[in-house]
Amino acid sequence: MEFQHIPVLFRETIDSLAVVPNGRYIDGTAGGGGHSQAILDKLTGSGKLLSIDRDPDAIAACKERFAGNPHSILRHGNYADMLEIAREAEILPVNGVLLDIGVSSHQLDDAERGFSYHHDAPLDMRMSQQGPSAKDLVNTLSWQELAQILSKYGEERFSARIARGIVQAREQAPIETTFQLAEIVKANVPAAVRRKSGHPARQTFQALRIAVNGELDALQNGLKAAFEALAPGGRLCVISFHSLEDRIVKHQMAEWCQGCTCPPDFPVCVCGKKPHASLLYHKGLAPSEEELERNPRSRSARLRVCTKL
Repeated sequence: MEFQHIPVLFRETIDSLAVVPNGRYIDGTAGGGGHSQAILDKLTGSGKLLSIDRDPDAIAACKERFAGNPHSILRHGNYADMLEIAREAEILPVNGVLLDIGVSSHQLDDAERGFSYHHDAPLDMRMSQQGPSAKDLVNTLSWQELAQILSKYGEERFSARIARGIVQAREQAPIETTFQLAEIVKANVPAAVRRKSGHPARQTFQALRIAVNGELDALQNGLKAAFEALAPGGRLCVISFHSLEDRIVKHQMAEWCQGCTCPPDFPVCVCGKKPHASLLYHKGLAPSEEELERNPRSRSARLRVCTKL
């Protein structure tokens, strides 16, 4: 099976993971296996890599790609459940965890998956290919519920207008395709927004995708699971693709890195709090100009890395 995905911040991520040949690692978002392959190439002896993905297409592609590799373990599942999956695979604790958050190039480019407003396709957006789809949401939720999703997950200024437009349109006929939804969004934003560069439906599609896949809940739970899975000295590398994700990663890592919280005028620490991690990059890493030219989709990516103390 073909599963194309262009890993973002590829070399920076692999270098930050600092793979040791006999180490144990988790790639919680295997995708097409690009990061997993780079880790596997560095493993020898008893080294193991557990690659997880919720998309069955990704797992099928990785099974084909890593067939016969003695260091590879593949599991179909959500990275939020990585502790249970890793326990079953008997590889805990691990020396490093990698999370490449968000939708893959394959999912965006495969029209039938319904992630993109650039292709006319069934309105789906399910990474796992199971459960309620984007079509279910836009055809069943109230305008208030839809507006909340668009505002919270898409930071869409015109969420109420778009949500009311969706409800009004579905009274005439069910909304079933990506182009239908994109045209409804376009018709319900101000003309000035339509004249701007970029598609006016971008934030709506992002918001629905996040809601359909429970992405932010998975990220919060996955970060905690990943940190618990790490051995002391192990590293957690996370690549995010928009401000909502990056904010969660940044705040969680800052919480782990926080030490004494006593007032600065206290002569000695009385709270007893000690940091549980240290940051490798204080502001995270963004793609280079060269990478942006090669892969425009990387423009919003940011890599954050912390080491468990």
